[in-house]
Amino acid sequence: MKDNKVIAVKNLTKRFGDFLAVDAISFEVKAGEIFGFLGANGAGKTTAMKMLIGISKPSSGEAMVAGFDVYTQTELIKKNIGYMSQKFALYDDLTVRENITFFGGIYGLSRATIKEKVKVLVTELKLENIIDQLVGALPLGWKQKLSFSVSLLHDPKIVFLDEPTGGVDPITRRQFWEMIYHAADKGTTLFVTTHYMDEAEYCDKVSIMVNGKIEAMGPPKLLKERYGAGNLNEVFLKLARGSKPNE
Repeated sequence: MKDNKVIAVKNLTKRFGDFLAVDAISFEVKAGEIFGFLGANGAGKTTAMKMLIGISKPSSGEAMVAGFDVYTQTELIKKNIGYMSQKFALYDDLTVRENITFFGGIYGLSRATIKEKVKVLVTELKLENIIDQLVGALPLGWKQKLSFSVSLLHDPKIVFLDEPTGGVDPITRRQFWEMIYHAADKGTTLFVTTHYMDEAEYCDKVSIMVNGKIEAMGPPKLLKERYGAGNLNEVFLKLARGSKPNE
């Protein structure tokens, strides 16, 4: 059987002097999976993500992302993933069309491919009326949806989304998750950090970090059953308080 793991992590660790930010975490993510990476501020999830996307070197442990090693093949990792940061990453002083064209060039796409991608995005996101507007004039929800679409321009195997819906209204959050599902249906793997526990329910599998360690991992339904909880927020609170799973 063909190995369909696109992220494989074993005992991945990050130290800053005497501070242990990420403590020997291990997990796997399959192709096309929506993987929720949860934890309170300071739990270590952002540090762990930085190691996986090739911008921070681990202190120890192993990790393969899109088939590439996080120690020796970071540039190949960057070429084969998409990334959407918590802070809006596109250029406010360029138009929507100019942003798509610029990032298409960064990703190494041909002019013909970029032109086709613009057509597709105009249709899918209904951008007809704003394609030549400055991005800085758009509402935050539009910016976030556009940023996600740009992260998919080069058809990456994996897209890392860091708090992608922070600050947007509930309707836009729902629309954004519809886009995530659509990308997953096409085979893209989505690695999502979020502090909205209701959003974590939409993931195929979640991990919950506490103080640098993964304290629980599995499908949301299974975790709720294991901890006798009605929702993932209750699971998270029990883990933060040191509760053990039900026998």
